[in-house]
Amino acid sequence: MLEVLTSLKDRLADAQARIADLRSVFEIAAKERRIREIEALTSDANFWNDPVRAQALMREMATLKASVDAHEQLLQRASDAAVMIELADESGDETAARDAEHEVRVLEAALERAERALMFSGKYDHADAILTIQPGAGGVDAQDWAEMLYRMYLRWAERHGFKTSEIDYTPAEVAGIKNVTLQISGDCAYGYLRSERGVHRLVRLSPFNAGNTRETSFARVDVYPDIQDNDIHIEIHPNDLEIDTYRSQGAGGQNVQKNESAVRIKHIPTGIVVTCQDQRSQMQNRERAMHILKVRLQELEERRREAELRQLRGEHVDAEFGNQIRNYVLHPYRLVKDTRTGYETSQIEEVLDGDLDAFMEAYLKSRITS
Repeated sequence: MLEVLTSLKDRLADAQARIADLRSVFEIAAKERRIREIEALTSDANFWNDPVRAQALMREMATLKASVDAHEQLLQRASDAAVMIELADESGDETAARDAEHEVRVLEAALERAERALMFSGKYDHADAILTIQPGAGGVDAQDWAEMLYRMYLRWAERHGFKTSEIDYTPAEVAGIKNVTLQISGDCAYGYLRSERGVHRLVRLSPFNAGNTRETSFARVDVYPDIQDNDIHIEIHPNDLEIDTYRSQGAGGQNVQKNESAVRIKHIPTGIVVTCQDQRSQMQNRERAMHILKVRLQELEERRREAELRQLRGEHVDAEFGNQIRNYVLHPYRLVKDTRTGYETSQIEEVLDGDLDAFMEAYLKSRITS
């Protein structure tokens, strides 16, 4: 029983530390100050003279109180669990120990829900996602690696019951792909997949050279929220675009249509290139490509503004674009390791088969407390 109680005390200490982190992240102290400010305003006899403003303030206060109350409930649960553990420790009663373990388990579940709400609290986290993969250094091996990543994300989406739609697919000459753009639809698809943005590195014995030597390959993954056009506030001047058409290609490089229905659009000022070939007509592909270009430009602008704000606040700003985020080693040992969180596993086959949630959640949780 002593071992059980020691474990419960450790779990409670961990939960209390997480609650303290949430207090900082949720800015509870600032919300409590704002509640007091609004309460002082409501005591003014003229408060309801402007009913629109008054109702807006009341709604704001209700939202603030909900957040503060949720944090207070976590504190109360932690306090209850501490009392129950102490009682079990003093009495040596196994029933009391089981009740304490139940209370700790309930506290941990409530914490998980609070942390999950934070993980997906971003403006577009509940949106669908547009994911692109491009091979980097490594020749044919890199192109093959890009296709392996493509399959990995398809399998991940399948595990979650998400719908996938291939927007663009350009096969390489020997093996693998030159690039692919994929739409993944489902709740929090973007919230999860934004953790995958960056460079993925593979180390393995190459199947593409006679010596079967060890090779290192790279591929870049980019992820954007698939938001609606009316939520995009980007103006694109027609003179800033180069638009080409070509025949759609499927797996293996074969042309799937006789006419040039596929569309490639280059935004000259940024160098961003978008291609689309999944629609039936050139007009539809052009509209879809323009939508994706707007999404990418909107994301680029928002990330630029966010970096500027963080610099103004004196915070460190990572140059995220192009950063190596994860290593996949097949030889001389087997390991997948995230360079940002340190999370790792030797179950590389499962990871390449779409078992990515542990990596994603480790990253998203690290962003909560960073």
